[in-house]
Amino acid sequence: MSGKQLRLFLVDGSPGGLTTAQIMNWTGHVLSGRRSDLGDLLGRPEAQRPGVYLLLGDDEGAVGGVRCYIGEAEDVADRLRSHQRNKTFWDRMVVITSTDENLTKGHIRYLESRLIELAAKASRVELENGTQPPRAPLPEADRSDMDYFVDQLHVILPVLGVNAIRVRDQVPGPLRVAADQMSPVFLLTQTKLGVDARAQQVDGEFIMLTDSKVVASVRQSMRYSPSTARAYASYQALHEKLVANGTIRVEEGVGRLTRDTVFSSPSTAGAIALGRSCNGRAAWISAEGETFGAWESRGVE
Repeated sequence: MSGKQLRLFLVDGSPGGLTTAQIMNWTGHVLSGRRSDLGDLLGRPEAQRPGVYLLLGDDEGAVGGVRCYIGEAEDVADRLRSHQRNKTFWDRMVVITSTDENLTKGHIRYLESRLIELAAKASRVELENGTQPPRAPLPEADRSDMDYFVDQLHVILPVLGVNAIRVRDQVPGPLRVAADQMSPVFLLTQTKLGVDARAQQVDGEFIMLTDSKVVASVRQSMRYSPSTARAYASYQALHEKLVANGTIRVEEGVGRLTRDTVFSSPSTAGAIALGRSCNGRAAWISAEGETFGAWESRGVE
């Protein structure tokens, strides 16, 4: 994969505040900030243009722990003023416009539809959109331009901490995840528990794969030490959350993943699969017999 040069500018000098982001030789412009930055954002020229936007808010009960609304407007500032009054869930915003001011109503409707489609496929956020709008009809050349526009958003949004459209193996063309950024598929099995899980590290994220079989629940014991009990309580809470939001479906005493799911570490993924603490770097093993830890350390010696 070839390198990308991104330009980030912290408008007020604060790493958590209003930020502009651009990629060299790309006409797109991305502006992100907190809800408390909305007044400053509305005064910027980018907000007066046609564009698409994402509203994001943390929610422990949502898929991925985040709720997200994706919309479009010919005057983004006016639409955001409305959402400030009528939508309470969000605390972060991302506004996507163009530096050359050539985005038309058809372009932004097409972009909105593509982003909602990708967010639904990625299943990393709970979408607040009630419907999936159809893609706006565009000439072939314009569709190509907008698909390239989306390609760049696959790169720039994760840099801003927004993973809503980050879909494993779905980035098209030259931005596809390079082979050296993907691990082999690792296995974790425990016949007595009915566990038969598969996982892969892709672009730095440890992902347990769809249809992996895991325990139906995580149970604690009175014999645990206080520190172990706290760890099990966190595993139990995470497992229950994944069941509640439909990521794990329990049938006949076994849990099954309904979607690719990102975990903070191979050990956490292993704990959810086995229902107990797990050294993920030793427990996940490839078809060739290599542990995840050994693969991760390749080239170190």
